[in-house]
Amino acid sequence: MRASFFTQPGTPLEIREVKKPKPIKDQVLVRLHNAALNHRDLWIQKEQSFPDGIVLGSDGSGVIEDVGEDADTLLIGMEVIINPSLNWGDNPMVQGNSFKILGVPDAGTFSDYVVVSKKQVFEKPEHLSFAEAAAVPLSALTAYRALFSKARLRAKEKVLITGIGGGAALWAFQFAKAYQARVYVTSGSEEKLSKAKELGAAGGFNYNDPAWANQALKESGGFDIVIDSAGGGQFSDLLELMVPGGRIAIFGRTAGDIPNLPTRLLYWKQISIHGTTMGTRDEFLSMIDFLESRNLKPIIDKVFAFDQINEAVKRMEQGNQFGKIVLQIK
Repeated sequence: MRASFFTQPGTPLEIREVKKPKPIKDQVLVRLHNAALNHRDLWIQKEQSFPDGIVLGSDGSGVIEDVGEDADTLLIGMEVIINPSLNWGDNPMVQGNSFKILGVPDAGTFSDYVVVSKKQVFEKPEHLSFAEAAAVPLSALTAYRALFSKARLRAKEKVLITGIGGGAALWAFQFAKAYQARVYVTSGSEEKLSKAKELGAAGGFNYNDPAWANQALKESGGFDIVIDSAGGGQFSDLLELMVPGGRIAIFGRTAGDIPNLPTRLLYWKQISIHGTTMGTRDEFLSMIDFLESRNLKPIIDKVFAFDQINEAVKRMEQGNQFGKIVLQIK
């Protein structure tokens, strides 16, 4: 089978022929039809090294082709979506010490086949193609937990989503809209802001404009919720934009660490800041039910052939995508 290996920063991914894995107890072998890229894959390629190579990829969809001991043979042939949130633990508030994400350290979905626990596969939603299903897991789970479990969105609230265009940001946008929130967005691209408005954003602000925060406050009157994936120097502006009792959920660091916060605003407005990562099995199931009941589909930027994987990575590096970048494996 083919598998795409990463070794060290600055080197392209290398597609190699390797032996097909065999499922053991409680595992299933999934013949992948599609996989999708996440910023996690990019950060690993920038910050880590694996001399022998590692198969990246957290998102995938396909068909169960084989099962290990103690796994139901009736699962064979099932069209599935993979939950990449592994070994969460017993506490729904926070992941345990054994938590990990599919694709480092375990071999991920940038390959023809992947072996995962039978607990990690769920029947693919009927209204989604394999490519659409592959664009769901990591980013949609992250957005769902941030928006509902952490920020506790209520209908009609005003939500600001930073960095629109990425997978998790767009899922947060779609979930919030489906829950009857009034949604605003930020981006450094006027084109992305225009696309978001076409999808129903109430307003959009270019964070390269020094006056963007004042404009956002003037237009919105303040936000109940902010969903942020950037952090960085502009994070402190978000507190200025919050209404009293506002909630911020953050799950990324594309702009780096947060240098300082206006402490008085934090306590005087009684603002809550929630860090969040991925989600529980129950949240994954709730997220799937949410998108099925509302017939939601992911926004896909572009589908690349598997042998074009380095072109797909380059597109994510450039940051021009609007939606998920997907690999066609089968």
